[in-house]
Amino acid sequence: MTDAEQLAEFFQSQRPHLRAVAYRMLGSLAEADDAVQEAYLRLNRSDVAQVENLAGWLTTVTGRVCLDVLRARRNHGEEDLEGPAGVEAVEATERDALADPELAAELSDSVGLALLVVMDTLAPAERLAFVLHDLFAVPFEQISPIVGKSTAAVRQLASRARRRVQGQGEESEADRGRQREVVSAFLKASRGGDFAGLLKLLDPDVVLRGDPTAVAIGAVAELRGAADVAGQFSGRAEAAQLALVDGSAGLVWSVGGRPKVVFDFVIVGGRIVGIEMLGDAGLLGDLAVEVVAVTGE
Repeated sequence: MTDAEQLAEFFQSQRPHLRAVAYRMLGSLAEADDAVQEAYLRLNRSDVAQVENLAGWLTTVTGRVCLDVLRARRNHGEEDLEGPAGVEAVEATERDALADPELAAELSDSVGLALLVVMDTLAPAERLAFVLHDLFAVPFEQISPIVGKSTAAVRQLASRARRRVQGQGEESEADRGRQREVVSAFLKASRGGDFAGLLKLLDPDVVLRGDPTAVAIGAVAELRGAADVAGQFSGRAEAAQLALVDGSAGLVWSVGGRPKVVFDFVIVGGRIVGIEMLGDAGLLGDLAVEVVAVTGE
């Protein structure tokens, strides 16, 4: 068997996995098959003799192809799923499932039809980070070069996508208002050393994480549990300010008017279930951070 034949045979063994990745990225069976075929063409055009993990390489290439398709859709305004467009997306997904019973079985086990439509509301890089990491366990380090962002930035993309997916779409104005109330109360309790007040705002299993840059300037890498997290913030956060971080309520610590650490909150049911302390310069440069004036300050 020639090298070319071996490559072709290996690719065929990976085709079901690559098709699953592409389908969850694109939500269209026809486009998924096109993406997989493009990955095969790129395999034939590339020198992969020194590639140690060819399966991972193929997943990466398929991800890049899908990202290009998603960005092209956005540029042409085809990602809008309001009204009839949303109905058409559901119908197209249902047709794909009916045309391919194996695909329908996969959907029932993992990503449902409605969820695929919700994922169409995500930005292309968010969707790629979410699909590859959360659905296919691809490490953030491998996703980073696909989207051209730092590992910390990719982790944040996946986190934002996860929140949108768990909330089944865009947050309402009421949701955003409630989030701002919770974060404002958290800031007030932190500054005032109100340990009991912090406990009321934190989920019992809350997780606090800091990225490597934040850890280097004093943040903890990871802390779990309401009592420990409340203890970490009680009597502190004097220099933090309420801010909108990509439109969602958060906190920011700035030096000379430039954000040094952003506190990104995950809030479910009015309680804080996660806090990410982000100091990576590349990530902060990608975030839209707007300080919000607090009445009475």
